[in-house]
Formats: sequence, structure tokens, C-alpha cells
Amino acid sequence: MQTMTSAYANKMLKSLEEDKAFWLNKEEEACTYVAAINEEPVVPDYDYVEVATTIAALDEKIAIIKHELNVTNASAKVLVGDVTMSIDSILIKMAQLNRRKTVLDVMRKRLPKSREEQRSYMSRNSVPEYRYINYDLELVKNEYELVSKSIMEMQMALDKYNQTVQFEVDI
Repeated sequence: MQTMTSAYANKMLKSLEEDKAFWLNKEEEACTYVAAINEEPVVPDYDYVEVATTIAALDEKIAIIKHELNVTNASAKVLVGDVTMSIDSILIKMAQLNRRKTVLDVMRKRLPKSREEQRSYMSRNSVPEYRYINYDLELVKNEYELVSKSIMEMQMALDKYNQTVQFEVDI
């Protein structure tokens, strides 16, 4: 059993994935070789059993750590503002709010009235066209600020959790 935080587990997962990529690359490069008929082949150093065993062991560690992360993310509760949320709920909600924030950002940057560009040189309509916003610009700006604040609160709670709360991993 090893005790770790989410932050440490994620760093360990990254390291394990890098190790796995190394072994996969080694296998890709060394499992075959090319030689002309009239030359002595240069056979790369490759042991299928060693490579397959190493990749399987790395995959097993990755699966165990990811599972424990998922379990702790689903069961651990943290306070975000005045609401208690699970870590997985925070991650889902943050993704939703970030998508909404992107839309609100575009909307808050629009001018109340803007001229539309002519799409064609041969346009029949020579009268200028304008695009008007169909919403309260101040309301959208305020909503953007509220969404940003909510994301920040969730991120701060998540950062604190990731750095401090420990869980056991059997690796």
C-alpha cells in the first residue's frame, strides 16, 4: 500500500504513461529489421517477453491508480463556497461552466450594433446591413463574472483537495 494525494497520483500516472510510451516505441522500432540478402544483418536488441511483461505491468499500475483516483473522486466531499460537492461533480460542473464562460465571453465582447460585411462583390443589396445584439449586455457581463467566480471557487477547492487529501493505493 502506498499513500498519495491526487496531485501525486496524477504525476505518477504521467510518469507511467511516459515509461509505457518508451517501451511501445522500443517495440515498434526493434521488433523487425531490414537486411539485404548479401549483407550481415544488424539485429536490434529486442526481447518480446521482456517488453510485453513490462508493458503489462505498467498497464496494471496505471489501472490501479486510475481506479483509486476515480473511487476517491466519487466519494470525497469538499466545500465549495457554501455547497458540499464530490470531486467528480466539481470536475463535471467546471467543464460545463467553462463551456458556458466561452459563450458568454463572445457575447460580452459584441458591440450593440455592428455592420455586416458584404459576402459577395456582386451583391444585389447595396444597402448596408447591421447586426444587433438581442440581449442585455450588462446582464451577460454580470453572468460572465459570476461564472468566472464559480469556476475559481471550484478550482481553489479542488487544488486544496489535490494537494492535501491522501488515499491508499495498492501498488
